[in-house]
Amino acid sequence: MANDGAPCSGILVVDDDPDIRDSLKEVLEDEGYTVNSVANGREALDYLRRSPRPCVILLDLMMPVMDGWQFRQEQIRDATLADIPVIVVSAAGRERLEKIHADAYLSKPVDLDELLGCVTQFCRP
Repeated sequence: MANDGAPCSGILVVDDDPDIRDSLKEVLEDEGYTVNSVANGREALDYLRRSPRPCVILLDLMMPVMDGWQFRQEQIRDATLADIPVIVVSAAGRERLEKIHADAYLSKPVDLDELLGCVTQFCRP
């Protein structure tokens, strides 16, 4: 599901691990993307409701406060957020992902070429 022309602003990284957030942010910024990051699903929803719309969300699944599954349920329920593409970036097995209805899935540790190839399907720097 590529961006259909709706105005968007960069990439939102949602991961509770600050090292992973910082690494993804650095790699993507080096490629020319604008990147914002938050530590859990609750922060992601708060960010999305008050900030410019991202082109894509990179979403971890296993996080405190609100995990990726809970975030995705809330995102789908909110008509203003439901169509923002989601790339799951997680160590969780692929068999657990059918219920999340993500646009793409990347396994941790993330292959950087695969990450960049996946992100460019939804967002251009």
